[in-house]
Amino acid sequence: MTLIEIASLFGERKASLVELSGLDKDALHIYFGLTLFLLIRLVWRWRGGWIVAWLAVLAMAVGGEWLDMTREMGDSMLQPDAAHWHDIWNTMFWPTVLLLVGRWLQPHAKEAAVTVDEMSGENAERRFEQA
Repeated sequence: MTLIEIASLFGERKASLVELSGLDKDALHIYFGLTLFLLIRLVWRWRGGWIVAWLAVLAMAVGGEWLDMTREMGDSMLQPDAAHWHDIWNTMFWPTVLLLVGRWLQPHAKEAAVTVDEMSGENAERRFEQA
């Protein structure tokens, strides 16, 4: 299968999803970006998971646009670059927000875990006896 055939198949599948779901193409970009981000975060919960999930969505967005551009070149109907950047922006917006918020909230979760550890077991008994 040639690259143009793969890109054509990708375009057909994308058009089918738009038709079947009744959603706009932009909405599908958002849903796919969020879904991939959340799936990777559920699977990769240890250190670096936020970045790995964000990079996976970026790779999906850029790869999808590259396939779109390849198909458009094969059909001699290349869209302006702004349309492709718009699709990447749509796909990356919410995963980027989740990355930033998740990284911001993460230290607070660790502090809470330390507090719970300090308040359980022997540490809690010692604190109770000192009071």
